[in-house]
Amino acid sequence: MRAWLAVFLLAWAGWAAAEERVLVCYGYGCLAEDSIRYTDGQLGTVRRMLFAATDAESERRILADVIGLLYGWAGEQSDIANDRAGNFNDDNRPGKMDCIDHSTSTTRLLRLLAGRGYLRWHRVLEPQVRSLASVLFVHWSAVIEEWPGAEETAGEAGPARFAVDSWFVDNGYPAVILPLEEWKKGAGPDV
Repeated sequence: MRAWLAVFLLAWAGWAAAEERVLVCYGYGCLAEDSIRYTDGQLGTVRRMLFAATDAESERRILADVIGLLYGWAGEQSDIANDRAGNFNDDNRPGKMDCIDHSTSTTRLLRLLAGRGYLRWHRVLEPQVRSLASVLFVHWSAVIEEWPGAEETAGEAGPARFAVDSWFVDNGYPAVILPLEEWKKGAGPDV
């Protein structure tokens, strides 16, 4: 019995340390995708960063940096290195990303982190949309929610939710993480 347990633990440890691939989309509306390879060393760096979090709030602060780091590494393997904040700062270079590209790709990155057990105070939800003033100003973002047990900011409405929005920043910079309700009302840096 002990031998099987040892074999299982070694196999699991090998899987957990293995490299990962994530599809990152770009071209506005996910018209193109590249398979991005994250190495064991890169994932180890991310794990150490996130495991330094002591609560949900510190995990969000670190997560903003981690998303930027993951996008920076993706930019070393694809044209998304050319992506600039917002929709109009890219000078029409290959690799430009709109909010659909960012919300989709960021959600995939968050799922990678969650799947590896690196998120201890949050779970990943489906992307959300906000519409300001009219249908012309529609914007999407990835979303996380505090685990019910991490109810630092939970109120009567339940666990707190947060937009994880990498569209606001140039490739490789920390994502903007805001309370979802504030984000839905238009909060975020000017781009």
